[in-house]
Amino acid sequence: MKTDLVSSLMIVAVALYLGRQWLNELRRGNEKSRLRALPGGSPASLQLILAAIGGSLVILAIETGGEYYLDTSESQSNVSWSFLFVMIAAGFIEEIIFRGYLVIENQGRPLFLTGVIVVSALFSLGHVQYWLLWGDSSPTGSLALNLTAGSAWILFILFVNSLWFYAVRFLRPNSTRSLLPCIAAHISSNIGVFAIKLFQGHVVGII
Repeated sequence: MKTDLVSSLMIVAVALYLGRQWLNELRRGNEKSRLRALPGGSPASLQLILAAIGGSLVILAIETGGEYYLDTSESQSNVSWSFLFVMIAAGFIEEIIFRGYLVIENQGRPLFLTGVIVVSALFSLGHVQYWLLWGDSSPTGSLALNLTAGSAWILFILFVNSLWFYAVRFLRPNSTRSLLPCIAAHISSNIGVFAIKLFQGHVVGII
C-alpha cells in the first residue's frame, strides 16, 4: 500500500473519530460540562452558516481569478477522487486545531488579534506543499524553496481564509462561539477547490 494512501486513510480516520466526539458535544448544545474536551461544540444559526460558506466561496473565486491572471491554473497538481475525502477531513481537523485550540482568549483584544494574525500566518505556511519542494519534485533531491508568484498568491489566500474563519467564529453574530460555521465554510471551500480541479482536468483516477 502506498505511503500517501496510508497517510490519507489516517487523516480520514482521525477526522471521523474527532467528528463523532465533536458532534456529541454539539448535541449537548450550550450545556456546561467539565467533560467538554473539543472546542466550539455549540449550535449556530443557519443564516450564519450560509454567510460563512458564502464568504469562503467569494474568496475561492478571487483565488481562482488570480491563478488565471498569473497563468498558474494549468500547473496545478493532479489529485484522485479519493482525495476529496482527505480535503473534507483536513478542513474539519484544521478548524478544531486552528480556530478551536489555537486562540488566545480572555487576555485582552490586542493579544487576541496578534494571536489571530500569527496563527493565520502559521496556518498559511503550514501548507508546505505550496512553497517547498522535496523528494522527486526537488531539483536537488532534498528540500528546496519554491517561491513563485503563484505560490505567494496561494499562501496569501490561505492567510485571508484563516482570517475569515476566525472572524466567523468570534464576531458578534456568533454569540455561542460555535465552530460549526467555520467548519462548514472550510469544508465548502475545499470542496470548491476540488470542483475547480475537476473542471480543469486535474482529477485523475479513483485512488
